[in-house]
Amino acid sequence: MNITGRVTADAQVRNVSNSKTVVNFSVAINDSYKNKAGERIEQTTYFDCAYWLSPKVAQILTKGTVVELTGKVSARAWTGSDGQPHAGLNFNTSQIKLHGGGKKAEVVEASTEKKSNDNEKDDLPF
Repeated sequence: MNITGRVTADAQVRNVSNSKTVVNFSVAINDSYKNKAGERIEQTTYFDCAYWLSPKVAQILTKGTVVELTGKVSARAWTGSDGQPHAGLNFNTSQIKLHGGGKKAEVVEASTEKKSNDNEKDDLPF
């Protein structure tokens, strides 16, 4: 399955066993449709995601980053400490494609602009 959404918070790396680490992050997917009355309904679906292949990816999975994920979805249900039933969607991610946004992208854009301005000053003949 493929999903495209926005990372809701910076990714977290956890050590699961002696040699395994997992990157956990959450993605929000916005959708809208018109109901029978013609009103626009906005709907957001949240996925709790896990990526097992490399912990380094956590550096770029920052809040606000738009990502396209490939993997398998599963549903989970549990009873909370308050006794209420809860449900959620898990996405076991096998591929991640970045589409921009997030804190790191802003830093990269800012540093790129700064370098180009510095080079222009250095190229002046006087």
